[in-house]
Amino acid sequence: MSPWAKSPSPDLEVLQILFLAAVAAIVLYQLYATLGRRVGRQPEDTPVKAGAGGPAPVTTDPHPVLRSEGLAALKARQPDFDPAKFMTGARAAYEQIVTAYADGDRETLKPLLAPEVMANFEQAMAAREAAGRSEKVEFLTSPRLDLESVDLVGDTAKAVVRILAEVRTRTKDERGEGVDDRRTAELWTFEREVRNANPNWLLSFVAAAEA
Repeated sequence: MSPWAKSPSPDLEVLQILFLAAVAAIVLYQLYATLGRRVGRQPEDTPVKAGAGGPAPVTTDPHPVLRSEGLAALKARQPDFDPAKFMTGARAAYEQIVTAYADGDRETLKPLLAPEVMANFEQAMAAREAAGRSEKVEFLTSPRLDLESVDLVGDTAKAVVRILAEVRTRTKDERGEGVDDRRTAELWTFEREVRNANPNWLLSFVAAAEA
């Protein structure tokens, strides 16, 4: 079920996609740099405003002020676009994607990822399975998501979401189980074609973010 159409039942997952992903192409390399990096601030900490040219400050406001004029352009093409509903879908998609990656659930991942990202995820999952390794990930705190920007490029709408999360990864292989707690700061870019009747936004890029 699409997280953009109805509320799904997301579970929890994320992380080692980066360690395997680094060998896969630019998108997976970005995931490695992002999800595998420790950051110094808890997701619930008081945000600090970034300097000029840096990312917008993290906010708990469900309707943050977007830096981009793209929101108006998108609403002109898609009047029913609602940032709050979009963010509900983004949270569901985030949790579904990281959970499905850990489970090796290709069926869930495919309708949520752009083709290039899906290809890299597939390569990473196949490498993990060939190594006899399995993963489970849980969120230690509720992930915090903020809508960073919205843009319209031709017929392609792009929305960048800042995600702060604290996760625990349990990895099992022939040597036993390893546990790793990490705090992550990421920018996830979702895209959709405004002419397409399908409401799904696809994950097209992940980059590191300032905490």
